[in-house]
Amino acid sequence: MRVKLALAPLALAVVLAAGCGGGGSSSSSSSPSPKDWAQGLCTSITTWSDSVKSAGQSLQSGSLSKDSLKNATTDIKDATKEFSSDLKSLGKPNTDAGQDAKDAIDKLSNQVNDDVDELQSAVDKASGGGASGAAAAASGIATSLSTMSTHIAAAATSLQQADAKGELEQGFRDAPACKALSS
Repeated sequence: MRVKLALAPLALAVVLAAGCGGGGSSSSSSSPSPKDWAQGLCTSITTWSDSVKSAGQSLQSGSLSKDSLKNATTDIKDATKEFSSDLKSLGKPNTDAGQDAKDAIDKLSNQVNDDVDELQSAVDKASGGGASGAAAAASGIATSLSTMSTHIAAAATSLQQADAKGELEQGFRDAPACKALSS
């Protein structure tokens, strides 16, 4: 269970990188180039993934306690809220399928916010239950991260299907942050 928790963010990054070649951008422009958009998406995924992996490793480094679960949950929630905000700030890439890409990423942003709320709920329900409560909370965290992985995979599929001309795919191939995700 602990290994699953730590590996979930890496799985998310790999799924998205494989699903459409990468992703990203944090451009202030409302219509960034496909490369800039992909760069921002991949950067956001990497930042989020690193934060969640770190939180998962803190749970693996010792015994599960109420404090370690609370800290890990807070770290994951904060990272996910930032990730969601970063996704929304990507805007619409300057491609024929730009609005479809924006819609897919906006949907993903809403889903990860809902997922982190579910994560908090699972941890809240399990808190106070001693060792078995801590194990249940850790399982809830892993389940929530798995759900996020599913949502990211669905977003990658949506992006891939909307990108008939391959403009986003080329942007993902050209963006340095996306190359790091797929290597």
